[in-house]
Amino acid sequence: MSPSEGAAPLRISNPASGNFVAEVPLTRVEQLPGLAQRAREAQGAWEALGVEARAAALLRYRALLAERADEIAETVAAETGKPVEEARASDLFLVLEGITHWARNAKRLLAPERIRPRLFKHKRVLSRYVPRGLVGVISPWNFPFAIAVGDAMPALVAGNAVIVKPSELTPGSALLAAALWRETGLPAAVFQVAVGRGDLGAALLEHVDMVMFTGSVGTGQRIAARCGELLVPCSLELGGKDPMIVCADADLERAANACVFGALLNAGQACLSVERVYVDAPVYDEFVRLVEAKVRSLRLGAPGEDADIGSLTSPAQLAKVAEHVEEALARGAKALTGGKRSERAGLFFEPTLLVDVDHEMACMREESFGPIIPVMKVRDVEEAIRLANDSSFGLAASVFTRDPRKGVAIAERLRAGGVCVNDCLVHAFIPNAPMGGMKQSGSGRRHGVEGLRKYCEQQTLVVDRLGLRSEPFWYPRSRVRQGLMRRFQELLYGRARARSDAAREGVS
Repeated sequence: MSPSEGAAPLRISNPASGNFVAEVPLTRVEQLPGLAQRAREAQGAWEALGVEARAAALLRYRALLAERADEIAETVAAETGKPVEEARASDLFLVLEGITHWARNAKRLLAPERIRPRLFKHKRVLSRYVPRGLVGVISPWNFPFAIAVGDAMPALVAGNAVIVKPSELTPGSALLAAALWRETGLPAAVFQVAVGRGDLGAALLEHVDMVMFTGSVGTGQRIAARCGELLVPCSLELGGKDPMIVCADADLERAANACVFGALLNAGQACLSVERVYVDAPVYDEFVRLVEAKVRSLRLGAPGEDADIGSLTSPAQLAKVAEHVEEALARGAKALTGGKRSERAGLFFEPTLLVDVDHEMACMREESFGPIIPVMKVRDVEEAIRLANDSSFGLAASVFTRDPRKGVAIAERLRAGGVCVNDCLVHAFIPNAPMGGMKQSGSGRRHGVEGLRKYCEQQTLVVDRLGLRSEPFWYPRSRVRQGLMRRFQELLYGRARARSDAAREGVS
């Protein structure tokens, strides 16, 4: 018997209030083969529709999502604890804009590409993009609609079927997305949801042709290892410890506003959150003063209340945030705001501005994933760059300076998959810009060209255009043919040609 078999349904409660939200039946591991079979049976007809028809289908789906925006935002807020308007502005917006992008551009991005060979001019050569078949999307709890649906849409428009395994903490958003897909009249079997815990996600790897995973480094490593054994490709978007650098010539008002938003969006539960801030010494005091005032003005609240920041989503995350803050305070840091769990009911932690931090503290080295802003004074930009790169993570970063060219020069030295100059997080909202990490922050990209083509196999198609009875290098190998081939190679690659090529390319 699998761990899921016979288990009680998941009971979902609002982490901001503790109120009951829903009971959700678990998918048993033994049900996965049936889900996969139905998906594969439907995938062929879905692929045969063609990319234009699939794009039109996604636009019909987008229209229903926009029409049911309130229901979606309220569902996301209820199971995550974030404000309803934040759910609309992040989870729903990312999906609506993503669908728009894929629907408008999929035909162009997936069109066969003509290849012009240097020698074989009598061959017609094409590179085609063919759907992989069945894609497994394993999505996290922090943006349960944006990531589950956002990763499914490019896979679907590319011609695949998809099974989404959402986090067991927040399954309602993905289930609603699948229900709305069916309500649009689209084939149900190409977009299915399997609800369960880690054992179900591990089992899903055995039944799909590709995996898109978003989550922790540890789980990502285990998924990558198993996918390697199965020879199933995977794309991984893992954790971040994203730095912000504030130069002495920065617009401090803008930098402070960006810092507060970038660190506290979704109560800091975002892989792209600003998790450590390096400020040039001459402007450190003023920057801290501005950030402190802005943090103090923010309001905590449950969904439906007039609030800026919601709760954390899981007790485990609340405990981790508290541990990082307590460790920093014990080692000499100071909390100018917050520093403790909120007294109100629910999984709230007060937005916390930490100063006098050093680079050995957990809040500067480990992913906190909570409403913490640790700010460190640095001697100059060079020290800021060195410390920003001194991390096992490399997902995102931001740089603030009044000189854009200087900002770009700094950004180019940062080992992060996405860097914003005088902005933060915004690249995640631009679906034609690749988004992903370096180092332990993952491999592969969502969004951009790769964010669509990764869901495809690449097929080379070669068509002969002359129809000769034989090619020069086919059998039999007569002495005459062998002599001609040797002469041909000497003409193409011998010393005389090498000197000519070097001269033409300017190579000494």
